[in-house]
Amino acid sequence: MCAGDREVAVAGLRVAVVVHAASGHGAAARVAPRVVERLSGVVSRVTVVEADTVERSRAGLLRARDAGLDVVVVVGGDGSVHQAVQFCAEHGVALAVVPSGTGNDLGRALGVPARAAEAVEAVVAALGAGARRRVDLGRVAGGAWFASVLCAGFDSAVNERVNRMRWPHGRRRYDLAIVAELAALSQRTLVVDTDGGRLELAATMVAVGNTGFYGGGIPVCPRADPADGVFDLTVVGQMSRWDLVRMLPTLRTGEHVGHPAVRTLRARRVSLGGDNEWVAYADGERLGPLPVVVECVPGALEVVG
Repeated sequence: MCAGDREVAVAGLRVAVVVHAASGHGAAARVAPRVVERLSGVVSRVTVVEADTVERSRAGLLRARDAGLDVVVVVGGDGSVHQAVQFCAEHGVALAVVPSGTGNDLGRALGVPARAAEAVEAVVAALGAGARRRVDLGRVAGGAWFASVLCAGFDSAVNERVNRMRWPHGRRRYDLAIVAELAALSQRTLVVDTDGGRLELAATMVAVGNTGFYGGGIPVCPRADPADGVFDLTVVGQMSRWDLVRMLPTLRTGEHVGHPAVRTLRARRVSLGGDNEWVAYADGERLGPLPVVVECVPGALEVVG
């Protein structure tokens, strides 16, 4: 396909490029001009939306929608993608991702190239070919959509601690938070109600996966498929500190699902509760304390590619 053919193929398309400049320690800001330049040559209109706050991002996208909008291209990490998912699911706009953050879990699950330069070319090629597909989303009862994983328990407690810490910066903050939460580890009662039954146990953590990855590539729900209409659940039961320390490295490979304390389930609708004081996070964003009810909504999001 020559350049002229490509331009004709996507003529009429109106694209908003959402840029969270701080993503990836400034990587998104460095990548964004190339994304805008590349798309400007092959679509009818490109609108740049600065996503330095949730409110500003949403206002910019609403203005773009009112002027006519077909595709949102996110240049950023999972936090930026999470906000774009809310907009795209609510307004029937397709989503494309140019990974430029630290996690990039949805892009990974969708098969988007990890390198931003390659991801831009993949988006351009998909727009030219008209390649679209629909994927499932999770929806919290009365609230937000999520595309990747909702979790509660040990991992969300680590997130809570990290968010309270002001020092150190970077990965060391997470390492210290993990050590602190291991020291404070205590199993709590978790109640999991699904359309397939009820599970009550002393638990360490639970993950509800629309896709498999969270935390920057950890396959916590390794068999999750965002196009099968159901969630995959990973429930980690009672564990000592030492057992949890030994199991944590297997999360990186997906081998944790073979551990005797781990149960896996599949469900369309899930209620998480119990006497545990746990806080739920979805796509890395804080939702609030349990109980929480979530449902898998088949085909709720159109993606490019």
